Amino acid sequence: MLDRKHIIDRFISYVTIDTESDPNSPTTPSTEKQWDLANKLAEELKAIGLQDVSIDENAYIMATLPSNVEHDVPAIGFVSHFDTSPDFTGANVKPQIVENYNGEDIILSKEENIVLSPSYFEDLLLYKGQTLITTDGTTLLGADDKAGICEIVSAVEYLINNPQIKHGPIKVGFTPDEEIGRGAHKFDVEKFGAEWAYTMDGSQVGELEYENFNAAGAKIKVNGKIVHPGYAKGKMVNSMYYATEFINALPKQEVPEHTEGYEGFFHLHHIDGKVETTQLQYIIRDHDKEKFEARKALMQKIGDDLNEKYGKTIFEIEIKDQYYNMKEKVEPVMHIVDIAEEAMHQLDIKPLIKAIRGGTDGSQLSFMGLPCPNIFAGGHNFHGRYEYVPVESILKATQVICKIAELTQERYK
Repeated sequence: MLDRKHIIDRFISYVTIDTESDPNSPTTPSTEKQWDLANKLAEELKAIGLQDVSIDENAYIMATLPSNVEHDVPAIGFVSHFDTSPDFTGANVKPQIVENYNGEDIILSKEENIVLSPSYFEDLLLYKGQTLITTDGTTLLGADDKAGICEIVSAVEYLINNPQIKHGPIKVGFTPDEEIGRGAHKFDVEKFGAEWAYTMDGSQVGELEYENFNAAGAKIKVNGKIVHPGYAKGKMVNSMYYATEFINALPKQEVPEHTEGYEGFFHLHHIDGKVETTQLQYIIRDHDKEKFEARKALMQKIGDDLNEKYGKTIFEIEIKDQYYNMKEKVEPVMHIVDIAEEAMHQLDIKPLIKAIRGGTDGSQLSFMGLPCPNIFAGGHNFHGRYEYVPVESILKATQVICKIAELTQERYK
């Protein structure tokens, strides 16, 4: 039986340490404060009895729980990240515990009138009667992905304390800077030594994901010419007007706010405009590789056509791939998804197998030679003040990890 209070205390000890990452920093980790939790985790893994605990110069943490069976079992891994998103402050997190949630509004901050309401966040009603951990309305919570870390640490601790549960070798990996897209950049797959792994970084109970977006970033520089507006006729080229022509040439409904499921999109997320120069920044997303390539080609063609139309290089386009759909790396080894799905079934958890409308460390790791589906960690409303996690979800995810370990060794008897 999992120790509920022990796990709650562990989770709160993690989220009250500020680990916000910084996309503008060139270092790894991107913020010095990530070391505070990284060092704590390394010491905790040693204390609970894991072997080969290491923390490298970039704060990547790895450890091993040795096999407790005689037969050969592939080493499997579980991975989570300890940084939190720079989208919202992670400093001075003050978690609130809501026992036996009644399905009504939760007052996060009476002074600032900040309310977590099921009328807006309908998923709350899935957890009526459960214990929720929320913010106080002034910070994010950090369940993304400290819930995942808590589940992994709690699972291996439980396996150590209950040797009657048979398992093969289990590898544990914790990374910095996932929230700024660098979580797997310096992950040493060979050192990690697992045949496959799972990221514990999903949301709702039952989520099991092995598909994600193909992703690219695009920067469009729009060149204009500034002259005195009083004498501008035939001379001024206002880059901002040309930028709007480019924007309007893209499919208007293929944007995040009008797409779902497997539908891809173009997302304009930043504009910096002056008469002389305007900079547009887009992300391009699609699950289908051919459609992804077509989206990039369309963006380039629009720029080329407009340059030809005006007889000058007004648009300079730079497109860089960011990550790819891990489906192509996971499908050849689908038994790793099957094991996770069976673990959920045996725990009376309904698997929710769907495509991620985003990316995870698992995507990059899969292309680095470590196939890595994603499993629920339990949190909701990531990256903001309305983030919460049900305690029961943390416990279920912890049980799933233990069951995957058990089923893996049974498969290789």
